[in-house]
Amino acid sequence: MVMSAEYERDACRELLGQLSDYLDGELEEAICAELEAHLAQCPDCRVMVDTTRKTITLYRVSAADALPPDVETRLYKVLQLT
Repeated sequence: MVMSAEYERDACRELLGQLSDYLDGELEEAICAELEAHLAQCPDCRVMVDTTRKTITLYRVSAADALPPDVETRLYKVLQLT
């Protein structure tokens, strides 16, 4: 099915507007199915979703790895000197 550029832009905007809820698993099944159908056809939106997923994963992993207190103190001292 060939879609107009305007329709595609609208579908992309809709996906971006619901991206957070989609990634959090908070959308209804029917809406998820529509978004996934769009993702199957739109490489740009697929990249956006994949990148956002990876960013969230990296943030969660890095947030769990706190710096040891002595390293954190030294880092702040160095940063204040520059």
